[in-house]
Order: sequence, then C-alpha cells, then structure tokens
Amino acid sequence: MIYAVSFSIFLALLAVGALAYSIRARRQARARLTICETLISNMSDGVVTLGADGSFQSVNAAAQSMFGRSESDLKGAALAALFPNLPAGYDESQKTRYQIDAVRASGAKFPVEVTFVGPGYRHDKTRMMLVRDLSYVRAETTDEEHRFKQSQYFARIGTWDWRVDTEELYWSDAIYAMFGYKPGEVTPSYSLFCNAVHPDDRERVRQGEIRCIETGENHDEEYRVVWRDGRIRWLRETGNVIKDDAGETVKMMGVVRDITEEREASDHIRELAFNDPLTRLPNRIIFEDRLTKAIDRAKRNKKRVAVVFIDLDGFKQINDQRGHAAGDRILIETGQRLMKAVRASDTVARIGGDEFTVVLEDLETDAEVHGIADKILGAVSAPMTTDDRTCRVGASLGISIYPEHARTLDTLIHLADQAMYAAKAEGTNLYRIGAIGAE
Repeated sequence: MIYAVSFSIFLALLAVGALAYSIRARRQARARLTICETLISNMSDGVVTLGADGSFQSVNAAAQSMFGRSESDLKGAALAALFPNLPAGYDESQKTRYQIDAVRASGAKFPVEVTFVGPGYRHDKTRMMLVRDLSYVRAETTDEEHRFKQSQYFARIGTWDWRVDTEELYWSDAIYAMFGYKPGEVTPSYSLFCNAVHPDDRERVRQGEIRCIETGENHDEEYRVVWRDGRIRWLRETGNVIKDDAGETVKMMGVVRDITEEREASDHIRELAFNDPLTRLPNRIIFEDRLTKAIDRAKRNKKRVAVVFIDLDGFKQINDQRGHAAGDRILIETGQRLMKAVRASDTVARIGGDEFTVVLEDLETDAEVHGIADKILGAVSAPMTTDDRTCRVGASLGISIYPEHARTLDTLIHLADQAMYAAKAEGTNLYRIGAIGAE
C-alpha cells in the first residue's frame, strides 16, 4: 500500500514536471516566434509567405511598400501577376535565386532579386520568398563605395538609368546637384528631367534619346538645365541602351557631367579669338569669313555685296591729347553708332587701330550704297562726349562692290582700301566707290 501511494505521488510529480516543461517550451517557442516576426517586420527586404498554390499568404511592411499595395490587396495574389517574367516551370529546388522584374500597383516594372526558402518540414507546403528591390542603391555603403560617390561629386560626374517604358529614373547622388537639388530632395522621374531641360534644347534631347532607343547608336548630347532659381547650367549626357533576352530595349544607362565652366571658358576663348576685345565687334577673321559667305550667297542669288572700309579722321590727335582711355571710349562709341547705322543683316567689324569695316548684302541699286554711306558718315561725325568734354571725329570711306569691281575677296578688300585712302587724301567725311569719282 505504501509503495502504491509513493508511486502515485511520483507519477503526479512527473506529470507536473512534464507540464511545467511543456509550458516553458511553449513560452520559449512563442518568444522565438515573436523575435522572428519582429525581425521580419523590420527587414528592408520584402518577405512573402507563399501557399501551396503559389499565392501570397502574408507579407511584411517592406513588401507592401515595395509593391505599393496593402497586405489585404496582396493576400491571395498569384506570383505571375506580380512577377510576370518569372521563368515558367521554375523549380526552387534547382535554383533558389532569380533576378527578374516585378510590378508595382501603378503598373510600373522594377528589377528585383527573389530568393525562395523552404518548405521547412516534410509535410509543410508553405514556402517563404525574399524580395530585394534592385532599383535603389543600398543605404549602407562601404568605404570604397563612399569614396566612389565622393569622386563622382567632386568630378561632377553622375550615373543614371531610365526604364524607357516608365517614368522610373535613377540618379546617383552627384546628379541631384547638377539639377539644383540635394540628394534625396526629389524623386527622380523622366518628366522631372524633361521639365528641367531648357525649352530650346528639350526637343533635340528627346530626339537624341529616341534615336538611341530605335537604332542603338550612342547617346551624346550637350544641353542646358534651368534651376528653380533661374540659374542655367550646361550638362553633357552620354549613354546607350540595355536590351532583354528577346532583344527589346528596356533601359537606357549612362553618365552625365556638368560642363558649365568648360563652356564658359570655351566661349571666352572663342570670343577672344573672333571678337575685338575692346568693342566686342567681330575681328578681321570673322569679317573675312562673313565676306566669303556673302560672296557665295551673292553668286547663287545673283545679288550684289559691298565692302566698306572706314578710317577715323582726327582720332590720333584726341588719343594723344586726352589719353588712351578717352580714345578707347571713342572707338567703343563709334562701333555702337556703326551698328545702328546699318541693317541687322550687315556685318560691322573692327580690324585694328581706328579702322572699321562693313559688309553690306542683298544690294539692289547704287542708291542703296550711297544712302548707307551717307548714313555712316553722319553717324560717325556727330559730336561725342568724353570726360564731360565734347569732341568730333570724321571718317573716310572706301567702297568696292561685287561683282562690278571684283569677284574675289582679296581684290574687293584691296580696292576698298585704296578707295578709302583716295577719300582721305581729298579731305574728311568723304567716300569713294571703286574707281568712281567723288560723291
């Protein structure tokens, strides 16, 4: 009897111990499950639980954000609806990782990497899938990646890619500054890019992109962008297309570089090379180039071209008596007056010292030549004010006409120069036309 009671107590204690162990095990399992659920809900990658039929059963917050859908919208969704190019008959036991396209709620496609996991138990038909959005750069960067980004920033070079069938556009950090933004301040999109391009350049850039997409030619364009504060920057963009396995263009990728300072330096060098630094008028190089083109046009259209050489009378005395600064102001004023005295289609140039030239195009009659010559003399000889003092300069003009006097550039220039010296020898404020007598 005593033994029977003792054995019963032993069994009771064993049952209590087993119950306590079971409770503790369940608590530990629940704790592990809670930790697991917390980890999944806070992961930056999407985590999807799939049912036996391959439909979505549950999703974490990252997956909802990635697809732009709520959990209720995603629950029950088929894999093919969200991953349209997942290989048919895929077998996760043979390959657990794929890089494919996914579809957001807006219909836009984006690249992802999916990894299949499970099932964990023999009779468990559920599987888990991890989804990583490849269209965004990771927030975490290695030292090497950070140095690369910094080098892009200081070199003013950035990388971009654009999915040609959507608005989706990726900019590296350096590109934001090129468009007047801080990294992350705006969400890059194709329409944002187009609106930032200068209106005068927009169509040319668009046509270049279309040509690249249709032909596969390299894309290479220089264009201006207008910042929010109205400032204008010059960019150079190069790139090419990326095609899928079927040979269809899906993306354009390339680099863009800020070339504003280069353009300004180039423009300054060009101005120094082709324009008079004092008056900003074309110099002899541009004068001869435009005269050559004017002669070619006159040949085709059977028109006349006149070359006018202008030398100021009395300028040297003013320059010597009042100094070079006063002389410079007279030259600048003379250039401005000549510009107003001729037509917009004509060219006024300064070829050195106090000598100017004018190319007159599309002349019909001799009366036009005489009229413009009289207008030039009147404009130049009118009183000028320098240092609160009034002064006058005169002018001597020599004129030669294509095709009456000559048919080549050199001969036209030589005859106009001779006619100018002939006018100067006879007095001031006179002009001579080729071999014709005083007018």
